[in-house]
Amino acid sequence: MTDTPASMTYGGYLALDQLLSAQHPISDLHDEMLFVIIHQTKELWLKQIIHELKLSRDLIRADKLIEVHKSLSRVSRIQAVMTLSWDVLATMTPADYSRFRDVLGSSSGFQSAQFRQMEYLLGIKDGAHLRYQDKQSQWYVALEEALRAPSVWDEANAAMARAGFALPSQLLERDWSQKYEPAEAVEAAWAEVYLNTERLWPFYQLAEKLVDIDDALATWRHKHLVTVERIIGLKRGTGGTAGLAYLQSTLPKRAFPELWSLRTSL
Repeated sequence: MTDTPASMTYGGYLALDQLLSAQHPISDLHDEMLFVIIHQTKELWLKQIIHELKLSRDLIRADKLIEVHKSLSRVSRIQAVMTLSWDVLATMTPADYSRFRDVLGSSSGFQSAQFRQMEYLLGIKDGAHLRYQDKQSQWYVALEEALRAPSVWDEANAAMARAGFALPSQLLERDWSQKYEPAEAVEAAWAEVYLNTERLWPFYQLAEKLVDIDDALATWRHKHLVTVERIIGLKRGTGGTAGLAYLQSTLPKRAFPELWSLRTSL
């Protein structure tokens, strides 16, 4: 039976019984609880980011370039909170972590379906990540859907085309599951926005909101790398990943590459 507004409690509304009983450390070591909560919290924030990015994509598709500011700004603020959480995890020393690391088995943050869904929604597409999800799971379905749909960046470029900017048709009608390749025409179009900010203010503000997100994602990646180096050094990651070497390879990734490259030409 659903609670009525009059009978609703704080704990009931937030389902705290379920939420606070979802932490199940395998060892009896004090620091494993922190490790679990840090990662569960990240997944909750990723859920909200995905929620906001889907709305953002729909708003851009509808040419609501002012209304989209709120959801995009919220994403970058959440990213800042997620980045700060690495400082909490860094209170765990190498000795603390090594005592319970074996209980993680083959699990790894590399397998996070929600993190990959966020990347796909932004425009960083790599279908290889699907193999880490059970094909019968909700995670696989959600990830595949995001892979095969236009990203926020695809929709931003489509909005540019609708506004009269000359963008090639093969960019606007392509296999969305394939990796996005930067295009000179896209850079030129967005560069025009930056050179004519008063006339093209909605696109200029959209561009800067997107750069905020890309900037925050790069900051998150760097802080992740530093935290991992601080705790495990050059050891291989759980789940068979290359650890620090893999994280270093992700640092140059940009969801909106032309918004960065145009800065050199301005």
